[in-house]
Amino acid sequence: MRKYAKLSLCPIFCILLFSCNWKKNNDLPVVSTASNDTIAEHVVIEDDHTTLMGEERASNLPALQLGNERFDLYLDSLRGKRVAIVANQSSVIQQRHLVDTLLSLGINVQKVFAPEHGFRGTADAGERIWSHKDPVTGVNVVSLYGNNKKPKAEQLYDVDIVLFDIQDVGVRFYTYISTLHYVMEACAENNKTLILLDRPNPNAHYVDGPILESEQHSFIGMHPVPIVYGMTIGEYALMINGQFWLKKGVTCKMYVVPCKNYFHKLKYEIPVPPSPNLRSDLAITLYPSLCLFEATTVSLGRGTERPFEMFGHPKFKKTDFAFIPMPTTGAKEPLWQNTSCNGYDLRTIQRKRAYEINLSWIINARDQLGDSIPFINQRQFFDQLAGTSTLRKQLLDGKSAKEIKATWKQGIDAFMLIRKKYLIYN
Repeated sequence: MRKYAKLSLCPIFCILLFSCNWKKNNDLPVVSTASNDTIAEHVVIEDDHTTLMGEERASNLPALQLGNERFDLYLDSLRGKRVAIVANQSSVIQQRHLVDTLLSLGINVQKVFAPEHGFRGTADAGERIWSHKDPVTGVNVVSLYGNNKKPKAEQLYDVDIVLFDIQDVGVRFYTYISTLHYVMEACAENNKTLILLDRPNPNAHYVDGPILESEQHSFIGMHPVPIVYGMTIGEYALMINGQFWLKKGVTCKMYVVPCKNYFHKLKYEIPVPPSPNLRSDLAITLYPSLCLFEATTVSLGRGTERPFEMFGHPKFKKTDFAFIPMPTTGAKEPLWQNTSCNGYDLRTIQRKRAYEINLSWIINARDQLGDSIPFINQRQFFDQLAGTSTLRKQLLDGKSAKEIKATWKQGIDAFMLIRKKYLIYN
């Protein structure tokens, strides 16, 4: 039999929430967080919550259910409402897009807000996306990238509820959490309700990297968190609210529909690539370590069939592996286009999930290129990716990975205390 736990809210969350006409008891139940002294309000718990600590999911464990699959927890709240959906190609339920599913169920989908890479997820990183009408559904698609990263008041006037369902990968410079921030801020400023349909984070099993410093604030880093923060996007939304990170300290009226039978160490394989150049589980695993190469003269495989699974440079010493970047979907003008890059195929090296950011590869590149060949050629961009100028200086000063990581510890320890307050899952 379904069982709910209902606990009193701590003061910080009393500001955030409000009553909503939900299916049961006009009131979404709550679940205590891992800290035992803070409540992630308006999050459901069903059945007895079992602590599952193994990395792999055994066949006899209950099946994982994503937030968007749990219609009984949110569908009734959409009926009779004008709904906007923040979505992209990853927003699917059993291989069918959420927008198509809700339209078939009679939900009034007014518009779709699309993040970086667009609604169908085919645009290059950083490519400008134009608002348009989706040819499949006929629904208006409003871009939340380029000069319109935040929904405007006139884009929300005909909306009652905003539904958020995007697959994240748990890395600070992956811009979907920045889109989340602006959506929450717009909802708060325009008195709109946000319902976030939670999803697993494939990098939720560890926390690593330097904390973002305020002077490095940008769309690829908006909050003082490490590169890998170990939270689902629902947990992260609770943290944005609870830490008052929105402009002027406003808070968003928000509900998180949690995943069922999920835990942070669960190995989750994403069924739909969340962006054009993260096409495999290996690429998602390597992304936190390799993305720093984006601000260097080293290619990380954009323009190949397996981006973020390799790295190379024409001036690297010859190895038994080389690749030639060519224009592809999601990489129309790749670095070192039509040029052979000597490099490293990480499919033969990385055989397990990562549990830390691997600095050995960027140190290898630094040592091979030396001072005579440009290495970090976009200083500001590199510092924004790292969240600090210190890492660039440490690399150029010849520091080892061990020395660099030692300087991250204090910041990570402080963040872990903040993170603990907002965890929904074990």
